[in-house]
Amino acid sequence: MKKFIIAIAAVAMMTSCVSKKQYVALLNDYQSMTSKYNQSQVDLATAKANNKSLDDRLAEAKAQNASLTASLAALQGSLDASIKGGTANVSKLVDEINASNKYIKQLTDAKSKSDSLNLALTNKLTRSLSKEELKDVDVQVLKGVVYISLNDNMLYRSGSYEINSLAAETLSKIAKIITDYKDYDVLIEGNTDNVPISKTNIRNNWDLSCLRASSVVQELQTKYGVDPKRMTAGGRGEYNPVQANDTQLGREKNRRTQIIITPQLDQFMDLIDQSPAATE
Repeated sequence: MKKFIIAIAAVAMMTSCVSKKQYVALLNDYQSMTSKYNQSQVDLATAKANNKSLDDRLAEAKAQNASLTASLAALQGSLDASIKGGTANVSKLVDEINASNKYIKQLTDAKSKSDSLNLALTNKLTRSLSKEELKDVDVQVLKGVVYISLNDNMLYRSGSYEINSLAAETLSKIAKIITDYKDYDVLIEGNTDNVPISKTNIRNNWDLSCLRASSVVQELQTKYGVDPKRMTAGGRGEYNPVQANDTQLGREKNRRTQIIITPQLDQFMDLIDQSPAATE
């Protein structure tokens, strides 16, 4: 306002010494300058406002950048830790897989060796038996145990526990096997079908199975010199069938006597490598 009064006064003073034309020109100049001045004030205020906004935005951007930098550092640390831990976990997993593969290989090798041992032992135990005898004799090796299964029609008279004459040759060869491997225990086990026995001196199939096993034990002892201390006679009656009893063939398979030779596992190799020559 003060500047405006001074400007009016100056104009009044000039009107007394300048022409009207000059006065108008000066007045126009004054108005133009006033307008420019006012605009410059507006521009200055706007510039100051914009400058403050830019400062705020710059400060905000710097703060955000600092936060992002901290987050990035934290993520990098987590990533490094994860990579380190992941490497350890992967290494542990690889070790476990290798150990598992090694164990599987050992099991595979053991099974292959066991199958080979079983086959070799079976061949050695049966090589002295004729083709006719093999029809009534089944030899298996399961988990280190030798099972020699004899059909009842080879060993006993029908419905009886008395050893028949047909059994002599086969029992002599089995006795040879037993005596050759004198360190192994022998279980003679009788088995029957489920048809009830009708004999006055035999109560049931339990009795029959036990009496048949006892007959084989005594035959091996008295005629072939097998040490009785090594042998055990037992009967399982009709309760250990290998086939169903609803067919004649199944019943024939179930009527059997098993001679079970039980070597120790660490003696298995000796049983194969040191097997004495069989008598042909």
